[in-house]
Amino acid sequence: MADFTLDEDQKQIQDMMRKFAEKELRPIARDCDEEDKLPADLLEKVWELGFCPNIIPEKYGGYDMGRSALNAAIMVEELAWGDASLAIGALSPLLMAVPILEFGTEEQKEEWLPKFCGEKFYPATAALMERRITFEPTDLHTTVEMEKEVMVLNGAKCLVPLADQAEQILVYAATAKGAGAAAIEAVIVDRNTPGVTIGEREKNMGFKPLPLFPVTFKDVEVPMTRRLGGNKGIQFMRLLNLSRANLCAMAVGVSRASNEYAIKYAKERFAFGEPIASRQAVAWMLGESAIEVAGMRLMVWRTAWRLDRNEDATRDAGLTKMYCADKTMLITDYGVQVLGGHGYIREHPVELWFRNGRGFDTMEGLAIG
Repeated sequence: MADFTLDEDQKQIQDMMRKFAEKELRPIARDCDEEDKLPADLLEKVWELGFCPNIIPEKYGGYDMGRSALNAAIMVEELAWGDASLAIGALSPLLMAVPILEFGTEEQKEEWLPKFCGEKFYPATAALMERRITFEPTDLHTTVEMEKEVMVLNGAKCLVPLADQAEQILVYAATAKGAGAAAIEAVIVDRNTPGVTIGEREKNMGFKPLPLFPVTFKDVEVPMTRRLGGNKGIQFMRLLNLSRANLCAMAVGVSRASNEYAIKYAKERFAFGEPIASRQAVAWMLGESAIEVAGMRLMVWRTAWRLDRNEDATRDAGLTKMYCADKTMLITDYGVQVLGGHGYIREHPVELWFRNGRGFDTMEGLAIG
């Protein structure tokens, strides 16, 4: 029987992340959105929280404090409450570190994991999404051909976080188009490998501070030692489920931020001699949003709990992804609606959360825990 009552350690990390988000993320979120920038000093501040070394065993240079998808969900909800764009950017090294922890060979762990235990932010990322209307994570068009001593990558990716500065990119590619998740491999590629082209930074409606890039691969040759998992490969669906749980936790954080702000505004904004929160139409939007935030969180925690138990959480993760994406749009739209005309201007952050909230419906693979 699942019990989602947080223990003392979980309450402590939740409180720590909330205070960090309030102090370090919220105050700069608006300026970062306006200027399309991800501050380098913020990356270092988040790095000092130990997201990477905390989950890496001591023999690879980490602190070996254990890894839990549920704990990760608790933490990233708070960071996304501060600002989702900044959180995704600062946590991008996990996109490579977690898959190596999950499926890397001993040799790969010895080679790569120590890099994520240093004092300075180590830039690494992953490339999953592809720019087409019919994109489906289990049906990748980027291909990898297995030859005797090398692998050859061909294809194009989009929305790759920090691709311009990442030392390595973990590229997801299929050995055969249309063969499903079982045919998907993860390949560690150096950014400066011949045939790898980083395009111009993408311009999106939301997540503006987050540097996202298109990356193309043209006959990119990579040694077989860079095949994650060696001859065994990976279990792609587990990595996708871990990613969805993490991204949905961030959606909860964004939704909660919008709902809390709208409630505060509705209590303080007076019209016709009373706060607008007393108006039934407004109260319904605020109440429905609060209910949905709680429901979203419960779905995320259940998915993470199943992942921590090494169960097949594919169905849970899929349902959670669809539900959280839909309700985040609803809640952030309500946030703008409650503020009326003020919700449309940049003096208030609800329009920022609305723009970011729209992205959760399309994003895959931008976070993992």
